[in-house]
Amino acid sequence: MKTDISSALREADQDPTIGAMVMTGSDKAFAAGADIKEMKDKTFAEAYMSNFLANWEVIARLRKPVIAAVSGYALGGGLELALQADILLAAPSAKLGQPEINLGVIPGGGGTQRLARLIGKSRTMEMVLTGRIIDAEEAERWGLVNRVVREESGVVEAAIKLAKEVSSRSRVAVAAGKEAVNAAFELSLSEGLRFERRLFHGLFATKDQKEGMMAFAEKRKPEWTHS
Repeated sequence: MKTDISSALREADQDPTIGAMVMTGSDKAFAAGADIKEMKDKTFAEAYMSNFLANWEVIARLRKPVIAAVSGYALGGGLELALQADILLAAPSAKLGQPEINLGVIPGGGGTQRLARLIGKSRTMEMVLTGRIIDAEEAERWGLVNRVVREESGVVEAAIKLAKEVSSRSRVAVAAGKEAVNAAFELSLSEGLRFERRLFHGLFATKDQKEGMMAFAEKRKPEWTHS
């Protein structure tokens, strides 16, 4: 399933008519993690030489925004998949956790790194070292999810609405915004500020910057050409 998701998102990322993507699962579970039965007899050499789970980074490398709509269980690799999204919305039924410690291992698809950047060291330690599963309300309080969608229309509809809103902006500016925010997790503050300014300056070479500022001055809606 992970391969199918990656392929579909990669295809959408390359489609010029698509501005943002929504990733979701069923009402009972967002996504299953790696197959435990497949992993149980794997040796260190096999895992190391095949770079096991390295392909889970595909989603994080997409240029267009990805919104995750989580219902039910998002555990282990399922949560690691959701954590790669740019925006994470949760249904009240969502349960999130990294229970790998109960199998004698730790998260291997980015869980320890992305969780620590989102919710801090202590809370990440608690989740990783105990395998504790948290509900949607706690995830919202911790900042693990953007918000819990309590409306009757549901979390998927909310994610689609948000994706449409993002898609209504200049796609050049959206791509630059995503790149700048992601750089904050890789660069020092001074380097990040310099990188942000360079992207900001670069947008003045786009048609969308001219259109956006002219539309503001003329008090009308901009007509983006995404160029």
